Amino acid sequence: MMDAGMMGNGARSGIAAPARTTSTHTTGWMLRSGTAADIEAIAELRATVMRADLARLGRYDEHRVRQRLRDSFSTQHTSIIMVDREFAGCVTVRPAEGSRTTEGMQWLEHFYLAPHWQGRGLGSAVLRTVLERTDAQGVSVGLNVLQGSAARRLYERHGFVVEAEDPVDVFMVRTFRPVADAAMSFPGPVSLTTVIDTTGGTRGSATESPELQCLE
Repeated sequence: MMDAGMMGNGARSGIAAPARTTSTHTTGWMLRSGTAADIEAIAELRATVMRADLARLGRYDEHRVRQRLRDSFSTQHTSIIMVDREFAGCVTVRPAEGSRTTEGMQWLEHFYLAPHWQGRGLGSAVLRTVLERTDAQGVSVGLNVLQGSAARRLYERHGFVVEAEDPVDVFMVRTFRPVADAAMSFPGPVSLTTVIDTTGGTRGSATESPELQCLE
């Protein structure tokens, strides 16, 4: 589960990734702009993937878990993860706010994957795409993850470190990593089409597309 109170729009350019040999069991994925029509599907997914951790912390409320998503949903900053043209999850990246954040920081939140896509490399592939975008912009990324969530290990593998925590949330930050290739410093959104091996791992290449409207 990816519960980050955490895991962006302009001219378009692509992130080129080296092509690799693909398995016979692969699935293409891409990101597209979120729309108002996506709200209820995301609210239901949030309720599903966060239930166990929120219940463990004594904070699960089946109305509130959905309403918090409805109240904070932003089409401008949300991408929908599509696998073979089917809804597989979502991720939001928006300007950060609050006392713990710094100027220019981006905030990663509402990063959820459908249960049958967890543990198969898709979450890592999406997160890498988000971080390539923020690195190209020269900005750090912050997020909250629930105490005890398995998602924390994913973020740690991608360079997030703990800045603060309380009994419910862990606040994590990843400082941007300078991009050596100037071609990566594109000003606008990027859409990635990659291949996910159904046994795990990512393969394929990135392509230019107007579909991704939210990594800003």
